[in-house]
Amino acid sequence: MSLDWLHTPAQAVNDSARAAALTRQAWLTKPPGALGELETLAVTLAGLQGRECPAVDKINISIFAGDHGIADEKVSAFPQAVTGEMVRNFANGGAAISVLARELRAVLEVVHLGTVNDPGPLPGVRRAWIAPRTHNFLHAPAMEPAQLQQALHAGRDSIATASAAGSELFIGGEMGIANTTAASALACALIDVHPHDITGAGTGLDAAGMQHKSQVIAHAVAFHRAYALDPLESLRRLGGFEIAALSGAYIAAAQAGIPILVDGFISSVAALAAVRINPSCHEWLLFAHCSAERGHLRVLEALQAKPLLDLGMRLGEGSGAATAASIVRLACALHAGMATFEQAGVTNKEP
Repeated sequence: MSLDWLHTPAQAVNDSARAAALTRQAWLTKPPGALGELETLAVTLAGLQGRECPAVDKINISIFAGDHGIADEKVSAFPQAVTGEMVRNFANGGAAISVLARELRAVLEVVHLGTVNDPGPLPGVRRAWIAPRTHNFLHAPAMEPAQLQQALHAGRDSIATASAAGSELFIGGEMGIANTTAASALACALIDVHPHDITGAGTGLDAAGMQHKSQVIAHAVAFHRAYALDPLESLRRLGGFEIAALSGAYIAAAQAGIPILVDGFISSVAALAAVRINPSCHEWLLFAHCSAERGHLRVLEALQAKPLLDLGMRLGEGSGAATAASIVRLACALHAGMATFEQAGVTNKEP
C-alpha cells in the first residue's frame, strides 16, 4: 500500500459561493454581525460546500477504536479491557455517541482496529483489524510501517463510504484506553511543548498519576526525539491505530470536499498531525469545542482554531463534535431561512 495519496491537495474552497453567502448575510433582517460566530460558520460552510446556502442534514460519524501498548506503564485510571467492552457498547447503542448520533439522525460507523480483548464480529462494527494493540512506545515505535499504512487507509475507507452517501459533514471519534498518553506524546513532538504543560487526567488520574504519566511521556518523547521534525514518522512512533485513522480520515475528507467537525483533545492532535502532513486540509477543519483535557488549548492554539463550544467535556468518542453539530445545523437554518429586508418589508440600515 502506498501513502502517496496523503499529499494530494485538498479540494479548493469555492470563493464565489463564500462571497454569495457573505452578501446574503448582509441582506438578512438583523444588524450586521448580530449572530456572531453563527454567521461566520454559515459563510465558511458555504465556501466549503460550494453553495450559497449550506446544509448539514447528512452527517457521518466514524468512531475508531484501538488499544495501546503504552498502557503497560499504568498511565490510565481504567483497565485496558474497557476498549473492547466499549466497542460492544457502541454496537449495542449504549454509548454517549450512540445517543447523540440518533438525535442527529446521523450515520454512525464503528471501526474496530484492534483490542486486547477482541469481542469478535459485531453488528454495525467494521473490522479493520491491525493488531491487538500498538507497541509500547516507551521502548519502540508504536506501529510498524505497514500498521501505520493500515490505520491511515482505514480512515480513508471511512471517507470513501461517507462520500458515496453524499455526506455534508464528517465527525471522527476515538476509543482507546491510554490514548490521551499517546496524543500528549505526539503533541509534544509536533509543537515542542513540555509534557508537564500538556498532560491531563485522561480517564480520571489523580495528581500522582498525572505526574507519573507526564514522566512516561517525557521519556518517550526523548527516546523518539530524532524524528520529531517528520510528522508522519512521529505519528508512527508516538500515535495509535485510532489516532492515525483519524488523521487519514481528515486528509481524505478534505480531498473529497467534505467539511470536518473536529472533536476534543485526541481528535485535535490527529488533526494537527494531518495538517503537518498535508497543510491543504486545514481549511476543511471546523473545531467543535474546547475540552477540559489540559493540553487541548495548546493544540488548538497550534492549529489557530476557534472552537464553537466550551462545556467542560472530556469524554471523546466524537461526543463534543456531535453536540456542536446541532449548532452547525442552526447556523445553516438561520442563514437559509431568515427573510431578507426586501422579503420582510423591513427597512435596512442607512447606507
